This record gives sequence, structure tokens and C-alpha cells, in this order.
Amino acid sequence: MKAIRFDRYGPPEVLQLRDVDMPVAGDNDVLVRVRAASVNPLDWHFMRGSPYLVRMLAGLSRPRAGAARLGADMAGSVEAVGKGVTEFRPGDEVFGGLDDRGTLAEYLSIRADAAILPKPAGVTFEQAAAVPVAAVTALQALRDKGHVQAGHKVLVNGASGGVGTFAVQIAKALGAEVTGVCSTRNAERAASIGADHVIDYTREDFTRARGRYDLLVDIAGNRTLAETRRVLVPKGVLVAVGGPDKGRWVGPLGRSVRMALWSPAVSQRMVFFLAHQTKEDLAVLRELLETGKITPVIDQTYPLSDAAAAISYLEQGHARGKIVITM
Repeated sequence: MKAIRFDRYGPPEVLQLRDVDMPVAGDNDVLVRVRAASVNPLDWHFMRGSPYLVRMLAGLSRPRAGAARLGADMAGSVEAVGKGVTEFRPGDEVFGGLDDRGTLAEYLSIRADAAILPKPAGVTFEQAAAVPVAAVTALQALRDKGHVQAGHKVLVNGASGGVGTFAVQIAKALGAEVTGVCSTRNAERAASIGADHVIDYTREDFTRARGRYDLLVDIAGNRTLAETRRVLVPKGVLVAVGGPDKGRWVGPLGRSVRMALWSPAVSQRMVFFLAHQTKEDLAVLRELLETGKITPVIDQTYPLSDAAAAISYLEQGHARGKIVITM
């Protein structure tokens, strides 16, 4: 089968489309023929080995064999199941997200108890593959970390990217009044997916605006903590889910240290987190998809052979929604 692999850290050119051994489903596994996958910022962090913290997980000088693969989202069809699996059958269409990596491949062997579920009705493989990592991140940021309730005012800084487009829609589904921050070319899209208000950052500084919010979901991470705190109510919450790759050692995680140092001294709560894939949260998203409350926004689609181009485009930081890879 074909899969994306890399032997050294570096730019997208290190990625290679290779023939690798077909995986085999163990007793408690599901063998999936992958029809679509998507890419996320964590993929290019692992590809480049940057920040250096990544290399503590994947290999210091070069990626270990098990880490030399990319992709955590997928959608496809079940080819075979292990003898201990009763939840799935061959032919089932499934989607899900993996905490380990490797979905940029034609076939995957996945534990049946991992975060995979039947694909939502009426959703394409490409749309389903766009969901898990980005939408679970948005859901956990809003519900678990931000404790959003109906009537809350939520600001999403970075409303046009993969996580941002889901955050706008999920916040609306939870009953919030949503303001999205994005560029001029994305303002219409943000409004079309449910943003009640849109701030064009090329024309207005959202940290200087009059509005005050119960929750700021900060995906762009392009303003200081002092600036972002200005837009929150006294007991508001700042949830950071990303940011620029600054610093060789810990990159965006350096912001989490600053937030931890600040939090005891201010009235607002500041949280930095990394999402964790669960069946339970995937089930919540599946229902939102089937009821039409969220719709994946896909910017561009690439074949598996052009995975390097897809990662390169994602690294530029201007994706309007998700980048999907088809098999």
C-alpha cells in the first residue's frame, strides 16, 4: 500500500510517498481502507521536529520509525475486523481521530475502542475526515475549558481556520452570541457559518473594541496576554488552543507557562490545552453534523501524492477551513 513517510526532520520536501507493508487487524482491531484524511498544525511540527520538545516524543536527531508518519484524522470503510470486535463489520463507513499518527496512508489498523464511529449520514468522506482533531479541539475549548452557556458572549480569534470555523459553529449550537475575528477575505464566510458579529483585524483592533466577552477562544495567538485580557469581563475566560511557533524549545507551549504565571494574579481565568480524542466527544460532533448544526469548511483537497504541497499550504497560516487529503 501507499503511505507518507519521512526519515529526517525538515521542510515538506522530506515527505515521501512510499510502498509499505499492509497492516493486519489484530483480535481487537479494525482494518480501515482510508478514503480521506486531513492535516493539522501538529503534523508540520512533527515533520520539522520543531519545537525541540517534539523531538523528545518522536526522536532526538531523526524521527523513530513509529513517529515517521503524519495524519491523525481519517474517514474510510472497514475492510476487516478482529475476532474480538463486535461493534463494526466489513463495509461499515467510519470516521475518527487518532492520538497517535499515521492516517496519511491507504490502510490503517485501529483499535476498535479508539475514537472511531460510524460516519454521519449525509456527510462525505472528505467532510468527515475534516472533523475529528479540529472539531474536538473546538468542542473541548468551549464546553470543557470555557464552560460556555446559552447567552454567553464568545469571541473567536482566528475564526477562519480549521479549529476556528468549528468553534464559531459549535459556540452557536451551545447558544452563545459569537464574534469572529478574521481578515477581510474571510469575513463573509465567518458570517455565513453563524458568527453574529465579525471583526476584520485588518481594519479594527479587536483588543481596542468596546465589546467585552465571557470567553475568548484564542487560536491565532497573535496578541499579548495583557491585550487579550482587555476584551474579557472581570470573570471571563481565555482559552488558548494554538499560536505562532515562537521559540525553538517549546514553541507555542511557552505561552502556557506565561498564562500559568499570570493566572493567580488576575481575576480572569487563563487556560492553554491540547485536545484529546474520545469516542464520547466524537459522538457529540456526529450528532451536530447529522442535525446540520455544524458543517465542515474545506479549503482545498489534495491527493495523497501531493501531501507535501498540502502541508506547505497549511504552514503558510492562511487556510480557510480544513485541508483534506484523498486516497
